[in-house]
Order: sequence, then structure tokens, then C-alpha cells
Amino acid sequence: MSGTLFVISAPSGAGKTSLVKALTESCDQLQVSISHTTRPMRPGEEDGVNYHFVSKPEFEAMLEKSAFLEYAEVFDNFYGTSQRWVEDTLATGHDVILEIDWQGAQQVRKLIPATTAIFILPPSKEALQQRLTGRGQDDDAVIQRRMAAAVEEMSHYVEGDYMIINDDFDVALEELRAILVSHRLQMPKQEKRHRELLAPQTVRPHLPVRASHANTQLEFFCSTKFPPP
Repeated sequence: MSGTLFVISAPSGAGKTSLVKALTESCDQLQVSISHTTRPMRPGEEDGVNYHFVSKPEFEAMLEKSAFLEYAEVFDNFYGTSQRWVEDTLATGHDVILEIDWQGAQQVRKLIPATTAIFILPPSKEALQQRLTGRGQDDDAVIQRRMAAAVEEMSHYVEGDYMIINDDFDVALEELRAILVSHRLQMPKQEKRHRELLAPQTVRPHLPVRASHANTQLEFFCSTKFPPP
């Protein structure tokens, strides 16, 4: 049985990564794709856990081999999703989450139309500004650049199937989980998952009546004198 592919997009600072991490910890048969990227590794990150960190020449070589389901350039760095890993994982029946921007989501939906797209947005632009500033990782120029990119990202919410406003983390997590569960309960998936339960009961076939025996029965009913009612 094939799993469902979910693409989750959000502006930087909307809480997408934290929500996806909490979701995967509470749901089984769910995998998050680890993207390849050319950006430098940040403190606390691990290669193969947060991203597959590669050089730009390595990334370009993978592009030439059509190794990516989607890729995009964000803040002068490239990000890409391994097509083979996604297809192999879906084939095992696991659901797959791609944390990608709107550009990548468009590419994926063209190749896999059955993809479910989810947008996660902050409660307000002011709240987003505070979250970006509160990280303490970037200077003002970078923050303003990220803010402008975030506003652009938010404008593509209409391309999604679902929209979650991350005002309260626990509520947003429950809403995200509800989307996942609702897809798992769809009729085609349930029929495959419970095919043994839903299989028609085997009915023992009636043995054919031999002609001679049938004639005997007919003669009996025709010749027997039944008492009047």
C-alpha cells in the first residue's frame, strides 16, 4: 500500500520545523525527508539528521543526474529532495513529509498530483517579526531580508489544501495531526488496510443434483398423496 506525500510550507519563523518534529514523535509510519543543501552547517546541526550537507559542485552533479524530486535556491543556497528516497519510502506504506518552500511544493505537485499541501502561518506579521528577531542568529539586514521572503511565502497560501495558523503550538499540532489521520481513514486506504476483514465470506457451494436423483424427487412429489389441509 502506498503512503501519502505531504508537503508542508511556511515562512521562516512560523514554527514549521518544531511542529513537524512533534508530529513525527507522536505518529508512527511517518517519515520526514532530509533535504540536501549547500548552506553551511549551523551550530547544533548534524549531517544526515538535519540536512545532507553537500558542496555546490556535488549538488550540481546530482542535478545533472535528475536525482531531485524538487530543488530551489533560497538565500543563495540550494536545497533539494531525493526523488528515489521519497518513492521508495512511499512504496513501503509510510507517509512522507517534505518541509519545502512554495517553489518546491509547486514542482512536487506537478510530478505527484496526489500530494497534499499544507501551509503553516504565524498569527500575524508582527508575531513573525518578533520570532525572527528573537532567534538572535542574524543581523538586522538578514532579518529584513527573511521578513520580505516570509511575506512572499505567505502570499502563496492559496496553493495549499490546508492552512494552519500557529498561534497556539498545541492547537496547531492537533490540527496537523488531524489532517494526517483524516487521510489515513480515507476509504481506499482503509479497504487495503483491512482487506481481510472486508473480504466476502466464502460460501460453500451447493452440490449439483444428479438428473436421476432429481427425477426420483419429482416422482415422489407427484405420486405421493398428501392428507388434505
